[in-house]
Amino acid sequence: MLSKTIEAALNEQVKIEAQSSQVYLAMASWAEGQPGIDNITQFFYRHSDEERMHMLKLVHFINERGGTAVIPSLEKPKEAFDSIKQAFKELLEHEIMVSESINKLVDITLGEKDYATYNFLQWYVAEQIEEEALARTLNDKLELIGEEKSGLYLFDRDILNVNVEGGDEA
Repeated sequence: MLSKTIEAALNEQVKIEAQSSQVYLAMASWAEGQPGIDNITQFFYRHSDEERMHMLKLVHFINERGGTAVIPSLEKPKEAFDSIKQAFKELLEHEIMVSESINKLVDITLGEKDYATYNFLQWYVAEQIEEEALARTLNDKLELIGEEKSGLYLFDRDILNVNVEGGDEA
């Protein structure tokens, strides 16, 4: 059985994961309107889907542990970006914020000695390490490219080899 404190904290994380899905969906929609970056667009759509799955995993856990998962209302995400580079910079910043939230949640479970929830959250801890590393790598690559159109073409092509869950496949 979840304590009320942990149930509330988990529900806050449900909201963060749901908002993440919306943020990346908005990035995908924006990218879809940009010429020649179809694979980047698909990357953002896949990332949005993955975040929704993270949310659902939390919803199921809360309900299975005797709590009540709350489906939150969400803020409207940003609709446009100045560049691909800016979108990926914001993706990294968002992932860092999610990691901080997961870490706070883990700290709460330790304080309450809820080792089952602590154990469950270890998947999220590992996932955030991977997501931050992927976002940093993609930002580093965009930094190397600079304003080169041929570099962006290659970046768009190569992003097909990126596995949203777990980093590079190649």
